Amino acid sequence: MDKTLICVDCGNEFIFTEGEQEFYKEKGFENEPKRCPDCRRAKKQQNNRR
Repeated sequence: MDKTLICVDCGNEFIFTEGEQEFYKEKGFENEPKRCPDCRRAKKQQNNRR
């Protein structure tokens, strides 16, 4: 079942789809994502610049 989560960066709601939840389980991730896809992408780009 899809879950609605709140992004810690922008405060917007985003959908954590069933497919994404399966992917996270396969990868062994324990926690749900804290950021929406847009903020996640922005953070990734920030980290790559260093």
